[in-house]
Amino acid sequence: QVQLVESGGGLVQAGGSLRLSCAASGRTLSSYAMGWFRQVPGKEREFVAAINWSGGNTYYADSAKGRFTVSRDNAKNTVYLQMNSLKPEDTAVYYCAADRSHYRVTYYSGLYDYWGQGTQVTVSS
Repeated sequence: QVQLVESGGGLVQAGGSLRLSCAASGRTLSSYAMGWFRQVPGKEREFVAAINWSGGNTYYADSAKGRFTVSRDNAKNTVYLQMNSLKPEDTAVYYCAADRSHYRVTYYSGLYDYWGQGTQVTVSS
């Protein structure tokens, strides 16, 4: 089992940037494909980005393409989400998740096995 802890959220003005981190413990992160999701109160959790175990394959939601970049450092057991050109509609709690099928990159939240507790991102206009 792996434990995930997100960090790096906060308040930023529109057009600004944030880098979220997801640190893993319990097992080596290279055993998992990873995903980032976000959720606004009253709405379903939304896929943002995913990355396979090696970092060689990534997948983005249309809303994230060209602005967000997912990456990983398996030596540090950490996955990142670099978010640029942030918009007020990016405001949400952001979660990272681990998929034991380490080669797969998927938008489907039901295929992820472990989740972090989330970190709040607020973008002001």
